[in-house]
Formats: sequence, C-alpha cells, structure tokens
Amino acid sequence: MKQDQSFEQAGRNAAIDPSLLPSYSFANRAARQLWGIAYLLFYRTSPRPMHAWRQFLLQLFGAKMGAKCHFYPKGKVWAPWNLICEDRVSLGDDAEIYNPSPMHFGSHAIVSQGAYLCGATHNYNDPRFPLVSYEMRFGAYSWICARAIVAPGINAGEGAILGLGSIATKHMEAYGIYAGAPARKVKERVRSSVPWV
Repeated sequence: MKQDQSFEQAGRNAAIDPSLLPSYSFANRAARQLWGIAYLLFYRTSPRPMHAWRQFLLQLFGAKMGAKCHFYPKGKVWAPWNLICEDRVSLGDDAEIYNPSPMHFGSHAIVSQGAYLCGATHNYNDPRFPLVSYEMRFGAYSWICARAIVAPGINAGEGAILGLGSIATKHMEAYGIYAGAPARKVKERVRSSVPWV
C-alpha cells in the first residue's frame, strides 16, 4: 500500500514539475522538425561542392546569407531562421551552430571542422531550469579552428582566432589569437593578413 502511494506521489510531482515543460513554443518545435527532415533528405546528402544548394535550403528556412557562403554537408545549423551571414562565411563538416537566438557572422568568418558554437544554457539556480539564450557575433575574418568550442554569449571580434581544440569562455578581442581551455590571448594576428584592413 505504501509503495503504491509513493508511486502516485511521484506521478503527481512529475505532472507539476516545471522543469518538464518545453523550452520552446509549438511553432518553434514544428519548424525544427521540418528543418530536420529537410536537412536529412536534401542538405546532408548533397555533394560537397554544392554550396549554392545548401545556401538555398538555409535561406528557404529563413537564413540571411551573403554571396558565396560555403556550408559543408555534415555541418549543422540548429535554427536557420536565426542565422545571419555576410559574404563568404564557411561552416566545416561536423561543425555545429546551436543558435536559439540570432548568430551573426561577418564577411569571410570561418567555423572549421568539429567546432561547436553554443548559443544557450540553462539557469541552474531557478527550479524551473529555464533556457537562457544569447545573441552572438563573430566578426569579419574571424576563425574558429577545428574542434574549438565557444561558450554561450561569447563574441569574437574582427580577425580573432580561436585555436585548435580551445574553449572560449570570454569575449575575444579583434585580431587576438586565443588558445587553451579556457582560452587566453597568446598573441596578436598580423593585421595585414586581413585583406581589407
């Protein structure tokens, strides 16, 4: 009898547990389902040189993109409608953009293979454990190197570089080169390496 009551109590607690409520609206979840299907059927299966096709698919789902962006087929964009790119932005294979809020990329910004840009976290001090998302910016000619990670709300200035496998937990200054976990500034980029400077 006691065991039955404890199961009933657990069921009641789960039914009113605010942390079990969805973080996103039904419309958002439905849009992501549609995008997921399009990604699997048309984006992920496209040959590597078909950058214009993948750009078209992203734009079909609301992405704002400049000319000649190179998004490779195994790269992932969580919410195309929150993707804002200037010309010649690149996303490598197995790189992931988790962007519940808008994520901006300046001209010629590069996100290399296996990099992860995390645009959200949770408020762990709130019993509801609500999602907290951030608008983020990656400046023109910035480069997030392979397998590097950018924490929620962190921005990269123009020409900034985050080195191989590094983890950025603080904003990256323009033309700074960052390495380590957590990443720290190790040197300055030669400004003449950025064509328009």
